[in-house]
This record gives sequence, C-alpha cells and structure tokens, in this order.
Amino acid sequence: MSLHRQVGQTTSSGFIMDRKIFKPIALTIIAVLLIAVAISGSIDKKSEEYTSEAFTRSLITFGIARGLNGVISVAQGTEVALHPAGLGINFTPGQILDPINDLVEQFSWVMLASSASLGIQKVLLVISSTLVLTIVFVFLLALFILSVWRENLFNPVISKYLTLSVVVLLFIRFSVPVAMLASEGIYRLFLQEQFIESSNSLEKAQEEISKISEEEKLAYTNEDEGIVEKAKRFLNSTTQSISINSQITKYQQLASDTTEHAINIIVVFVLQTVLIPLLFLWLTYKSCRFLWIRILPV
Repeated sequence: MSLHRQVGQTTSSGFIMDRKIFKPIALTIIAVLLIAVAISGSIDKKSEEYTSEAFTRSLITFGIARGLNGVISVAQGTEVALHPAGLGINFTPGQILDPINDLVEQFSWVMLASSASLGIQKVLLVISSTLVLTIVFVFLLALFILSVWRENLFNPVISKYLTLSVVVLLFIRFSVPVAMLASEGIYRLFLQEQFIESSNSLEKAQEEISKISEEEKLAYTNEDEGIVEKAKRFLNSTTQSISINSQITKYQQLASDTTEHAINIIVVFVLQTVLIPLLFLWLTYKSCRFLWIRILPV
C-alpha cells in the first residue's frame, strides 16, 4: 500500500516538474521566434507590399468610377432631336442612366474612403515597424524570458507590469501586419477573380456608354439642314425612333450590368479594407488578452 502511494506521489511530482519545465521552454521558443521575426522585418516587408498593391487597386478603381461618372453625365446631357410628322421633339435617352449615376457617385465615395483607409494602414505599418519600437520590444521580451527562468529576478509588481508591457507591445508590433497579411490572403483566395471581372466590366461599360453617346451626336445632329436634308430626316423619323429604342435598351442593359459590378467591387473593398482588418485586429487583441490571463503569468 505504501509502495503504491510512494509511486503515485513520485509520478505526481514528476508531472508537476514537467509542467514547470515545459512552460518556460515553450515561452522561450515563442519569444525567440517573435524576436527573429521582429528583427528580420520579413512580415513587415510582405504586409507593406500587399498594402501598396491594394492601395494601387483602390486608386485605379476610383479612377474608373470617376470616369464612368463622367461619361454617364455626358450621355445624360446628349440631346436627340426627332421630327415626326413635321413636329420637333427633343429628348435625352441618357436620362435613363440617372439612377445608376447616383450609384456610381456613391461607389466613387466608397473607393475614396477605401483608399484613405489603406493609406492609414500604410502609416500604421510604418509606425509598427520602426526601429525604436522593435528595440524596445526585443529588450522587454528578453527581460521577460529572464524573469520566466528566474522567478525571483523581479518583485511581483515589476513582473506584472513587465508582462503587461510585453503583451501591449506584441499587439502594437504585430497586429497591423498580421491583419494586412490576412486581408490580402483572403482577397487572393476568394475575392480576386470577382474584382478583376467586375473592374473589367466597368471599364467596358464606360467605353460602351461613351460610344453610344457619340453615335447619338453623329446620328441626330441638327446643324443648318437644307430642304433635302430635312426631307430625309422627316422620312427617316420612324427609323430613328427604332434606333433610339435600341439605344435605350442598350442603356438599360448597361445600367443593370454596371449596378451589379459596382456593388461587387464595393463588397470586395469593404471586406478587404474595413471588415477583415477589424476582424483580425479583434482576434489579435483577444489572443493577447488570452496570453495575459492564461499563459504569461508565471
């Protein structure tokens, strides 16, 4: 009986010793990896590269939005003159694009906001990767590892604030780069194809609207017509009406396609520049809080 009790005590004691040794070793390995990543700057370079690419995409898309808004405004102002039965009728088929013009204006504002968001993120990346912050982080992390191996190196109050400082600097140093890498990774996996397709479609829509608008100007110009020209225009009024109906149909199709693709791109940039970074910042905060509460205190 005593032998079993002695064996059990020995096993329990060995398990406790293993746990006491495992924790410092695990924290030391993690700390060394963090120091290596912070000093090398590899995560900073990649995140800055990805953020610059996203910033360029947002500026290009903003330019597409403004260009689309411009050609729609021109189309809305292009006036068509018909003379059925000798009566002069002026109207603008491009006015059918008025609702989509409002959407495109809002779309351009979203792209401007996305560009501003990415610009802010680039500044935060620069701040988080500064040499001074990296040196302070590495120094405090080294002191923390010493305190893990030598429990009596600092008094409890200093150890507590040292641990808190390490956790706070860990969040500041890596939260933004991790969020940017995750955002770009999700974009490339799930959103890139949708963005490319929609941006190409918006460029084509811009060209088509501009082309139709130019055709209207050429086909329905009314400058100093002679009697023969007026007679021809009178005889061709029915044909013109059919042509205008065709143009209106084209405008309606372009409006539908533009709405769909503009909303697709809005979804892509809201996810990439706002929701996904905020989500990963929150996850990083939760992870650091978990470290502070459960793992780091020795």
